[in-house]
Amino acid sequence: MPLVRECQFALAKKQYLVKVRRDRYIRDDICCGIVDCKLCLDVWNLNLIKLDKVQRSPSKVVDSRHILLLDTNIIRHQVDVLTDERFSNIIICNTVLKELKQCFGQRIFRTFLTDEKKAVYIFKNEFFRGTCIVRNSEETIDERNDRAIRHAAVWYRDHLKQLDSDVTVVLLSDDEQMVQRAVDEGLLAFTLEFYVSGFDDSAMLLDKFWRGESKKRSFSEGSALFDQHLTLEEMKLGLANGLYKLGTFQVSRENYLEAHVILEDEQDRPIFIEGLLNFNRAIQNDVVVVQMLPEEEWSCPASVLRLQEFESEFLLEKSEAEDRAQRLSNARARGDIEPTGKVVGIWHRACRTICGVLEPASSTISNQRLFTPSDRRLPRVLLDLSEAAHLVDQRIVATIDCWPISSRYPIGHFVRELGKIGDRQTENEALLLEHDVPHQCFSKSVLDCLPEVPWTITEKDLQEREDLRHLTICSVDPPGCTDIDDALHCVQLVNGNFEVGVHIADVSHFVIPNSALDQEAANRGTTVYLVDQRIDMLPDLLSSKLCSLLAENDRFAFSVIWELDRNAKVLKCRFCKSIIRSKMALTYADAQSRLDDPNLNDAVTVTLRNLNNLSKLLKKRRLERGALTLASTEIRFDIDSETMDLIEVQAKQMFETNSMVEEFMLLANITVAEKIYTEFPQVALLRRHPPPPVSSYEPVVKAASRLGFELVVDRGGKALADSLNTAVLEANPYFNTMLRMLTTRCMTQALYFCSGSVPKELYVHFGLASPIYTHFTSPIRRYADLVVHRLLSAALDPSRIVPSMLDRRRLELLCQNLNYRHRMAQYAGRASVSLNTHLFFKNRLEQLEAYVLFVRRNALQLLIPKYGLESFIFYDQAPCNTITYDDDECCLRAGEITIRNFDPLLVQVCVDESVPHRPKLQVKLVKPFISGFSVDPLPVQQISKTVENNLEKSNDQPQRTGKRVLNHVGDEEDGKKRREDFSHALATD
Repeated sequence: MPLVRECQFALAKKQYLVKVRRDRYIRDDICCGIVDCKLCLDVWNLNLIKLDKVQRSPSKVVDSRHILLLDTNIIRHQVDVLTDERFSNIIICNTVLKELKQCFGQRIFRTFLTDEKKAVYIFKNEFFRGTCIVRNSEETIDERNDRAIRHAAVWYRDHLKQLDSDVTVVLLSDDEQMVQRAVDEGLLAFTLEFYVSGFDDSAMLLDKFWRGESKKRSFSEGSALFDQHLTLEEMKLGLANGLYKLGTFQVSRENYLEAHVILEDEQDRPIFIEGLLNFNRAIQNDVVVVQMLPEEEWSCPASVLRLQEFESEFLLEKSEAEDRAQRLSNARARGDIEPTGKVVGIWHRACRTICGVLEPASSTISNQRLFTPSDRRLPRVLLDLSEAAHLVDQRIVATIDCWPISSRYPIGHFVRELGKIGDRQTENEALLLEHDVPHQCFSKSVLDCLPEVPWTITEKDLQEREDLRHLTICSVDPPGCTDIDDALHCVQLVNGNFEVGVHIADVSHFVIPNSALDQEAANRGTTVYLVDQRIDMLPDLLSSKLCSLLAENDRFAFSVIWELDRNAKVLKCRFCKSIIRSKMALTYADAQSRLDDPNLNDAVTVTLRNLNNLSKLLKKRRLERGALTLASTEIRFDIDSETMDLIEVQAKQMFETNSMVEEFMLLANITVAEKIYTEFPQVALLRRHPPPPVSSYEPVVKAASRLGFELVVDRGGKALADSLNTAVLEANPYFNTMLRMLTTRCMTQALYFCSGSVPKELYVHFGLASPIYTHFTSPIRRYADLVVHRLLSAALDPSRIVPSMLDRRRLELLCQNLNYRHRMAQYAGRASVSLNTHLFFKNRLEQLEAYVLFVRRNALQLLIPKYGLESFIFYDQAPCNTITYDDDECCLRAGEITIRNFDPLLVQVCVDESVPHRPKLQVKLVKPFISGFSVDPLPVQQISKTVENNLEKSNDQPQRTGKRVLNHVGDEEDGKKRREDFSHALATD
């Protein structure tokens, strides 16, 4: 192959020039991608043919049939426009892909590229003899790349002419100079806006245009509200000299005017940022550069709940400034001041889709409208909308383009409408988009990877696996679970010991490394469980059928089998690929009833009793090592399976069998982690839970100390667990649960990592008190477990090693995606619980028991246990003036009434729809009764009627349609518990 060599000079980190050489091998066997092209017959690849010659033009600007060739700026900024169904038959040069990768990576338009309806063809112009070019000495890199794109367009124009076809190529660019040069070279070229103006009903599509540069220019003449951001070179220099710090910007959920920057070193104390001026246009999850303020200017979070923005809050008013001065004086006396800084630069913007609603128009003259995101940590966004009238009651999607220093709000553009506010399907779609959950249907290339149905076990399968179908194996799961990952067996041996097996669905048998199915699963990372639906990581044929360990079905499994003595100590362990046949699929309640029934002594029940006894010993030792037992809100939704309406929300009942299964899943995960680390010390996929910084415990330590309890947070997990166990109030049985919930929130996130990338002393899983840990037991719903299965399989048989498994950099990138997907799945699940609880309270009023989580300067932050619901009651604008906040005691006083953290209250809960486009949950205080603030209790008859109505719904509707029971424990999944992290779900997962 001919070789093209390009040399250029680049500036090295140490500020001297280095010569960079790039070699390209030029080919002749690259086709044009057009269906039935006679000129490319010799180099056709049927998998690559995309472009259709017969498609008509969607734009009146071009009369003839044509194929679109897009430049880099179009792809970079206008993907939201290109997703319109009228855009198809598109060529993207690999010059463009190279530029995009250098700018921000290709993830933002991956869906666009893989949409089969779009017919997008990647043309490898840089490696094709007819289109490759060499950079001229007088050209910049951008000029060279623009010329390469135009050269590819010229080649396509000439190629199509040789076909005697009336099809032509149209080059689209937002760079007017690029368009003019293309026209000068005889090409048909337009700006995207001019091309779209030829569409029918183009107004809505024009609203989707990115107009960042023009908006920056329009705001350039205004007076600056913010400081100018540092340049990239200034940030690099300041970071190298230790003048600045780099971290992730996290806005408080309780106060949108406060944030913390989480630094790269997990043990470094976060930097507190106060006020929009010091935010300096940073947005949630941005990676920012921070400058520390002088110590005399350090501050601390205000004990204020502030959830909505008002213009007057942009600058502190005099009275508020005076209040702040007094508050900081008190905080310094108590030693509560935190390291404080200000944002001086944006290292990386967190590009994201934002869902929300339009605010009512303040003027009928301007097209500008304020958009309020659903996530209250995000700022309002200014949109230019010519077609806003029909979007007022709609949930819509927008994105941020820029934030000029003279603008109060960031500037963005409309992306699309989702549907009517309050509609269940619309709200579900919004929360999936908001949390970046891939939920499109599986593509044909993915489905083509599935095995043929009916699927049968072959003679070769029997020879390669250990046949365990004779064992009494059973599964124990929540009701309604269809993706059964795991099953257990327990047999007492003649020597008095026990053989215990954990059998996990062998998903790796069906998902071939690097296949389209494998790549899709790796991108999704995890199954996502909402209250009323499940977004699978794998197609249903695998997740609910061929891989699921259904009762009385032969299934492939990966088994971990131990010999345990009567004290549950591991004496031996082995691993094997197996064939199993589960004898019974039980719910936790079913299994518990078998344990409790002395008249049952069948093989399954005896197995369960032995497993339960051994699990208690395992748990006892785990807790003695310092494993934490924390808490989260636990609720269950009963849903009409036909209408999908909520029938009831109630507390979830826990059983011994939950803990029984959890203990053996934990033991399997730890055992497999030790094995794969021994065999692959540099590329084992493990999971760690870093110990939280002592400073993160401050809120819960202070809350406990006010009631006379000392939480020991600086001497490891065992000391913390012991101090939590002793924090009990007889007068308030829910106190210890709330204390554990607050402790959960102090925890760091558990993380997947590559063993060769982290020092061994950091492998520890703090919540489990285990020196090493991984995820092995749920490969149907977690991609990490699938990778671990492949590693374990290769450890048993080196012939199963796939080269990509040994690529450390690839595993590091995979872990980053898995951590992100896992975190977003959790947040989506919790958002779904919140959404459905709000929908449940629509058109109903209930009187409920609540507990005070925190007393704020202006509000009570509450927990309502029956529904696992957190809410608040503002009292700063109450009509009575007898309510005061005691800063020293952190309590509320109203005459002789005092309300402190953890106190029980009686409240009324309903949905406030006074603002139609933004309904919200409203909680009012009933008891203790504060004159002028509390509301009268509901009459007994009304409370009884509410209960009666609820009972009628729960008893009547299921008889008509059946009832679907979904359980949620913090991040629980479609009734499928994250069992290996049961006791500290929010802390570690």
